[in-house]
Amino acid sequence: MSQKPSIPKGTRDFSPIEMAKRNYIFNTIREVYALYGFQQIETPAMENLSTLMGKYGEEGDKLLFKILNSGDCLRDISDEQLLERNIPRFAACVCEKGLRYDLTVPFARYVVQHREELTLPFKRYQIQPVWRADRPQKGRYREFYQCDADVVGSESLLNEVELMQIIDTVFTRFGVRVCIKINNRKILSGIAEMIGQADKIVDITVAIDKLDKIGLDNVNAELAEAGIPAEAIEKLQPIIQLSGSNEEKLATMREVLKDSEIGLKGIEECEFILSKLKGSLNNPIELDLTLARGLNYYTGAIFEVKALDVEIGSITGGGRYDNLTGIFGMPGLSGVGISFGADRIFDVLNQLDLYPKSAVNTTQLLFVNFGEAEADFCMKVLQSVRAAGIRAEIYPDAAKMKKQMSYANAKAIPFVALVGETELAEQKVTLKNMETGEQQLLTTEELIKCIMHNVEWA
Repeated sequence: MSQKPSIPKGTRDFSPIEMAKRNYIFNTIREVYALYGFQQIETPAMENLSTLMGKYGEEGDKLLFKILNSGDCLRDISDEQLLERNIPRFAACVCEKGLRYDLTVPFARYVVQHREELTLPFKRYQIQPVWRADRPQKGRYREFYQCDADVVGSESLLNEVELMQIIDTVFTRFGVRVCIKINNRKILSGIAEMIGQADKIVDITVAIDKLDKIGLDNVNAELAEAGIPAEAIEKLQPIIQLSGSNEEKLATMREVLKDSEIGLKGIEECEFILSKLKGSLNNPIELDLTLARGLNYYTGAIFEVKALDVEIGSITGGGRYDNLTGIFGMPGLSGVGISFGADRIFDVLNQLDLYPKSAVNTTQLLFVNFGEAEADFCMKVLQSVRAAGIRAEIYPDAAKMKKQMSYANAKAIPFVALVGETELAEQKVTLKNMETGEQQLLTTEELIKCIMHNVEWA
């Protein structure tokens, strides 16, 4: 008995309707990126592991999908090494490549490789899949698309301001209410200094970034487990739970971090971004001191977006990184970027039923096939209809009328064109509105006008 086919956990098939919805997401984001002067690039699905390893922290490295070397990958592996069952060491010997974890590190590699061809500041966007060997759960997949926009070669905070405007514009177009959260890694570094744990900044940020997911008690337990003293954890509590307006939070933190140069710098950067955006966004923007963004390469402003009407994780994130290209031999090139999580946005739009009909209705007009002579006439009309930009098709077989109409209903085709003996004699088409059931006998020009302008039926 043959095995029933399946797909790996954490991956999904997408039907034609689902693909139409996904393309609506990609096209909306693509259009907004273009409005702000971003240009599209693509990079390979796999990168050398030397490019990927060490860029995402210890937790990120564990989630990299590694690819076995082609050919006899065990050629240089001894029996002793196999018996050791040391997976990391084994993988280092037999894997030279891996699937990309995100689009930012490959982009940094791209910038370094193509530096002489680029005009700085370089504004790129990239819409491609990424892979993470994570535990699949609701809203978290092993294969998913990211829609990134980055600016490199400019330290201006106006880039951060425009990225927040892009986020706001995209979700306004989608009709999704969101809260844009902002923080700064310099503020987090200042907090670590203030509690006397500057060397534990990574442990602190990794822990408090999980506050929404695991709660305060578990965050405190994780901090203690990382070796942070109880006194330092106690000092963190009022900061983690700080409330009030953005201005009130910044004023409080300015006092708390008055002796931290780097902390005050972070506050100044947040104040600049928030002041430039004041009154210009459709969605709220909130300073959230628990926002840490787990990736180690962020050095300045960091962002995250939460949907207000759906229980799901972050649907967009990003931040400023000053040292990423330095890892590849090009120090001093600052960058800032955002990434829309297309798969989570797909789920949000599904739950809220926010897809416009035009995005999911593929074929607009179906020609019923009554026979060879009628089909020949329909094919000529089809040419004119398609030339006008109307999405149309003809049923390929002269099947029973019921079968063809069922096909139209199954595909949610709004209009059906009927050409029988009478229509053929008059060189016209009967157009049926599948929603109302009303019919009209029209010339080809009238047919096109009726569908294009969606006129009221007589």
